[in-house]
Amino acid sequence: MSADPNERADAAAVPAGWAQRALATIERVGNRLPDPAILFIALLVAVWVLSFALSFIEYGVIDPRTGEPLRVVNQLSGTSLAAFFSSMVTTFAHFHPIGVVLVAMLGIGVAEHTGFINAALRAMLGVTARWLLTPMVIFVGIISHTAADAGYVLVIPLGGVIFYAAGRHPLAGIAAAFAGVSGGFSANLIPSAIDPMLAGISQSGAQILDAGVALNPLNNFFFTASSSLLIVLLGWVITDRFVEPRLASQAIDGDREDLPTMGDSGERERRGLRLALWSMLIAIVALAATAWPESSAWRGPGGSLTEPGAPLMGAIVALIFALFLLPGVVYGVAAGTVKSSADVIRGMTRAMESMAYYLVIMFWIALFIYAFAQSNLGVLLALQGAAALQALGLPGPLTISGIVLLTWLINFFVGSASAKWALLAPIFVPMLMQLGISPDLTQAAYRVGDSTSNIITPLMPYFPLVVVYCQRYVSSTGIGTVTAMMLPYSVTFVVVWTLYLLAYWALGLPLGLQATYQYG
Repeated sequence: MSADPNERADAAAVPAGWAQRALATIERVGNRLPDPAILFIALLVAVWVLSFALSFIEYGVIDPRTGEPLRVVNQLSGTSLAAFFSSMVTTFAHFHPIGVVLVAMLGIGVAEHTGFINAALRAMLGVTARWLLTPMVIFVGIISHTAADAGYVLVIPLGGVIFYAAGRHPLAGIAAAFAGVSGGFSANLIPSAIDPMLAGISQSGAQILDAGVALNPLNNFFFTASSSLLIVLLGWVITDRFVEPRLASQAIDGDREDLPTMGDSGERERRGLRLALWSMLIAIVALAATAWPESSAWRGPGGSLTEPGAPLMGAIVALIFALFLLPGVVYGVAAGTVKSSADVIRGMTRAMESMAYYLVIMFWIALFIYAFAQSNLGVLLALQGAAALQALGLPGPLTISGIVLLTWLINFFVGSASAKWALLAPIFVPMLMQLGISPDLTQAAYRVGDSTSNIITPLMPYFPLVVVYCQRYVSSTGIGTVTAMMLPYSVTFVVVWTLYLLAYWALGLPLGLQATYQYG
């Protein structure tokens, strides 16, 4: 098996047609945009100017968070600017994706530097058929939702490493993993913290109209679990038949010393891998043993390991750090790639060096998101869009499709799934209840729309990180490259997944535990 995807790329034929030309245009235009950091500086300035211009207008809508009339807050006022600059350090330091990425990358960096990840992938590829790599990567991405944001820092870069090591184009692996982790965010076979979080918000929205409404935290579980198979199949076809052939023309020009290879492993490396995997297994068993008792400190106030606020859920990123650091060190010592403690620190240092550009981008993203949230522009957009949808008075299936599409569009401006639903649920849920549509179905429609545009909006906090992952292999990668690469997934997912939801509804299949389609 060749280790160089360029050999395969030379023989591949890129599909022709209007779709490919359109994607090429999107990529070309997108890559002509300023550097992502400059782009977010420009967006920050735009928020300041728009907030000033729109702060003088009365909109006649009520802010569901306060019950008061919504006003756009002028971010150029003395009070707002003083708050902006006085909180700048805190805004950056407390920006959630930064800590998640850096802590996880410290452990992963050691495991990569010592050769553990490369050896593990080599062993995995020895037992996995090359044609099954795509669905495997997408499926692992979907399952990673259980571990909060772990998929962004673990599964997506490994998708590129796995494809590259197998002789396939690494950007196709990153695309497949990104599609599973983010595009299929609402598809999962295993319940996660997002399920009770969204259901709780939906229940609060429903109780605006009916104080007696109580929703099960897993009210969408059967639908999201069955959607996992749909996303895997769609992502498999799109990756292998459309995205990867198009990427054949993208020459790999990354630093060869930093890219994984597929050389033969010696006995010392195989012994190191065995010991490393045993150490990881022992650590996982120890974790399970301490989490199993009902009195475990890992459990939340309600006694669950997965409920919001449970220490286990909060420790996911730290556990990723530990569960890669430990086998990485064990492998390095056994295989001879770690001669002293300095080698371990060197692995962490190299991982942080690779994150320098990401940190610069994150600084400006954090400031933009702060100003955008403080201005209320995102809230205004969400409320006005929902009001326009309500005014249309569409039939049930078209209304549900409209909820999906509106959420898909709003996701370009308000990224957080929970924050966005906290804004929309008090509008969507009571509105559709008056049409006889249950909060369970409304929430399912929201989840489809929320997932499918994550992968094409540069405002999603982890989007620049995906650009950085791609630049490791193709240095010319920009926002346009990733957007064009992911657009086929987004469009296909939102169309087919919406049709799947409507068919699911028409057949009367159970949405989840104690869930209904009709209200009243």
